[in-house]
Amino acid sequence: MSFIQSNSSANVTFVRPATFFLNGFSNVPHVKYYYAFLSLVYVVTILGNSFIMCIIYLARRLHTAKYVVVFHLAFSDLCGSSTLIPNIIDTFLFEHQDISYEVCFVNMFFVYHFMNLQSLTLLVLAYDRLIAICFPLRYHAIVTKTAMFLIIGFIWIFSGTYFSVHVGLLNRLSMCSSNVVNSYFCDYGPVCRLACNDNSINLLMGKICFAFLICMPPILIIISYFCISLALLKIAHGVDRNKAIKTCTSHLILVAVFYLPLLINNIAAATTPIHPNSRLINNSLTQIIPPMLNPIIYTLKTDEVMQSIKELCKRSKVNTSQERNIKLN
Repeated sequence: MSFIQSNSSANVTFVRPATFFLNGFSNVPHVKYYYAFLSLVYVVTILGNSFIMCIIYLARRLHTAKYVVVFHLAFSDLCGSSTLIPNIIDTFLFEHQDISYEVCFVNMFFVYHFMNLQSLTLLVLAYDRLIAICFPLRYHAIVTKTAMFLIIGFIWIFSGTYFSVHVGLLNRLSMCSSNVVNSYFCDYGPVCRLACNDNSINLLMGKICFAFLICMPPILIIISYFCISLALLKIAHGVDRNKAIKTCTSHLILVAVFYLPLLINNIAAATTPIHPNSRLINNSLTQIIPPMLNPIIYTLKTDEVMQSIKELCKRSKVNTSQERNIKLN
């Protein structure tokens, strides 16, 4: 184990490992089958999210403020999975478990950054549904494409700044106890626990991250849907109510798929003893499954998307037949 050492002004040895060793899935039996599963999930994630992004780009009826956010969700899912899954497969299947100090922190930043973007994008979609149902007459004045681009720009700046500080604070720690990270990526908690100097600020940042970036968005989404429920009760016609509920269904499923496993895993880890292998599998599935399911759910559960797909298919058939006629003539 190689280390870079330097002396502080207080004559205390500061230790910074040249590399970390990701222990992760090393002791999981039959783990190669899991890597094959991860590869399949990644392919489906790439195809599904690329497909939904192409549909939104090509279909004019989807060039609305709401689908700016849906496009961003698909993009965040794509980037998040690409940051995590190929690295897991390369690290453990091909036994490249040593990762440099700097690359470790860069990897940590992007994994958390894109996960946070996914979370905040679901919150923005809840805001969209809140305005659409509670203030229908003002919807097009409030929820514009410009407004959505500004909101997305803000969450990128906020998330990037927060996690730059969050990850950067690890740089003040002396990692002298070990360089072995018991996770499948450079996870904040396992890296933080390697420190042998005061890591109280880092632990506090971890708690703030959990409270404000994992717990707060679903709480705000629940509050928004409570307001939506009250508005739906005031709608006189059952047909209009059912139509409004249908527009929320796909979003609610996305919220459940993303937050429920995440919250259950965190609560279970804090309250009950879990086998390390089970914890690793559960945590990795929590991160990789929602990006795969999101485009499938949106495609199957949203009438506008399905209608756009049908229109694009018809247009493609018409163009193909016209090209054939031109060639024949």
